[in-house]
Order: sequence, then structure tokens, then C-alpha cells
Amino acid sequence: MNTLIRLEKIVKNYRVGTIIVRALREVSLTINKNEYVAIMGPSGSGKSTLMNILGCLDTPTSGTYILNGTDVSKQPDSELAEIRNKEIGFVFQTFNLLPRYTALENVMLPLVYAGFSKEERIKRAEEVMVSVGLADRMHHRPNELSGGQRQRVAIARALVNHPSIILADEPTGNLDSRTSVEIMSLFHDIHQKGNTIILVTHEEDIARHAHRIVRLRDGKVESDTVNEHPVVDEPVTAENSNSIDAS
Repeated sequence: MNTLIRLEKIVKNYRVGTIIVRALREVSLTINKNEYVAIMGPSGSGKSTLMNILGCLDTPTSGTYILNGTDVSKQPDSELAEIRNKEIGFVFQTFNLLPRYTALENVMLPLVYAGFSKEERIKRAEEVMVSVGLADRMHHRPNELSGGQRQRVAIARALVNHPSIILADEPTGNLDSRTSVEIMSLFHDIHQKGNTIILVTHEEDIARHAHRIVRLRDGKVESDTVNEHPVVDEPVTAENSNSIDAS
């Protein structure tokens, strides 16, 4: 299998006043292309810090991070911003949509930074919105959409640049249980199409959708196991996508 991510002895320390907080303690991890991995751990385990490093939102104190063949461990912020836009699609618990923009305009944003023409931005954004079941919601603003629809807009935005990784941070945290099932079905569909997904969650039922579960405790990898029986729900299609409109 092709290695997409390789972490070698990643350490991350923070200084809080006179105290050194050791958030990650020599974490080593390899993730291959088209894997579906859940990262779990209690509060203070280091999973948020690990997510920030995986997403090139932060750099390690020491250790090596190879992403898609590039050592990003010590890259300057300008380089990290470019890597993030090209390699990583983010999905957040709070959606992070711009309220004055339509759903389509929100999805187009990464393509603006990537320098695509307006025609290409519209074409690619429309394609991914159709793929997540929002063909009839492109020109709605976020406040005109349900929570499930807003998260699907966020997923479409994460997909539009064809990134190496979809990094999802508690993607169902603001959704009811029925809508959460639908969103996890959509992640399954995205994974089936060849995407690599890294899911950060504290919820066991959400983690069970992944094919591999990495558990952190006290800044270290406590366990790294294959999920032999991942949960597979009914995929979101044009026929059943309206079932989450009311949630």
C-alpha cells in the first residue's frame, strides 16, 4: 500500500506560564492512501493536538511528519498554508461556513485560493454539491439550511480541491442521532470512492464506522487496531437525501 502519512516520534510541548505541557510524547503513526482511520481519546489525551499537526495547522516540537512524500515538520507558515489548501480537506463540528455566502459560494472558496478560473470554480463546486445530495440547495445561505445540510456543504467544500486527506473533527458533534447516521453514510460513500479519511472523535459509535481505530492516552498511542466489522449505513443518494432536510 502507498504511504500517505508517516509520523516519526512526534513531540509537542506547550509552555503555560512556567509549566511545560507535554501534549504529544513521541507519537509514531503510518496511514496509507484510502484508509479510514478514527483517532480517539479522552479530554487531554492529545487527539486535538495530533489533529492540528496532521492538518498542518501546527508544527511539532520535534520529530518528523512526512505528508505525501513531503517533510512538513519544519515548514514555514506560508508553505503550510499552501500544503493545507492542496492536500487537506477539513470538516469541522461547527461547519465554519460564511453566513453571507450561498452554499455554492462557500464550496468554491478553496478554489479561489488555488487560483482556478471562475468557470472552473463553479463547475467543480456544482459537481461536488450534486455528489453530496445538495443539487437543489446550491443557492441557499447557511441560515436557510438544516444542520445536516450545512455539514454536507462543509463536506463538499472539503472535497472540491480533490485533497489527499479528508480530516474531520467531531463532524457529527452538532447533529442529532438520525442526521449523524446520514452524515456517516456520506463519509462511507466518500471513502468507497478512494478518499483517505481521518476522523477525530470521542464517540464510540461514530468511531465504529472507521476501518481502523487509533486510541491516544496521555499524549501516547495506547492502541492501534483494525476494526473488523465497520458500521455501514444506507448511503446518501439523490433519492433519500431529502430525509435529513428537516433535521
